[in-house]
Amino acid sequence: MKIVWCITGAGHLLRESFQVMRELKESKDVKITTLISKAGEEVIKMYGLFGELNYISGGGYYEEIILEREHPSSSPITGRLSLGKYDYLISSPTTGNTVAKVVRGIADTLITNAIAQAGKGFVRSLIVPVDYEAGVVITKLPYSIDRKKCNCCLKCVEACPNGAIIVRKRFPEIVLSKCLGCGRCKRVCPNGAIIEGKEIKMRVRKVDAENTKRLMELEDVVVLKHPKEILEYLL
Repeated sequence: MKIVWCITGAGHLLRESFQVMRELKESKDVKITTLISKAGEEVIKMYGLFGELNYISGGGYYEEIILEREHPSSSPITGRLSLGKYDYLISSPTTGNTVAKVVRGIADTLITNAIAQAGKGFVRSLIVPVDYEAGVVITKLPYSIDRKKCNCCLKCVEACPNGAIIVRKRFPEIVLSKCLGCGRCKRVCPNGAIIEGKEIKMRVRKVDAENTKRLMELEDVVVLKHPKEILEYLL
């Protein structure tokens, strides 16, 4: 089985998506080509998941890692989709922005063009939108600093290899766009002030939930609520 897996700039359901990718990789005769948007590349780094990605898509034929910053929307991979060379396209997690473009027929990015070409090539798309239905969802941040526990020793600032921790108004602050998710700051903090996986609430807007409903109406598109449903569908 040959699969194209698209990753957009959502942190919600990202770890769960990687778990499913690993399980598929370890299944018999499954090859995964991974397409990553510019924002998706940043988020994968924040969560420290690039190492796992190199295992999932090891670089062989039909197992490439395609970064949007290196390959525009006209990447040859999308041509494979239009020719029906893959069995499935999977997009998980999928941002509201990506869904909004897809339902309006806009294909101006690597991911949206891949989904459009899959439709033209009769390749079924399994899409997991982060904005599935209106309401509130609980998501987890990669790393954050608890100011109540922080004593401003700045050991985390010194330990960060990418300069992702800055000092603002005397307190250290993590700039997530620079974070590599390596966890060095957490290991050197003497007070346990570096938190991984802090839960926060996010609102799913009505407009985004309505776009998800429109997505369900597209040809050869299956909309799923959670990445684990991908395994149930395929296996």
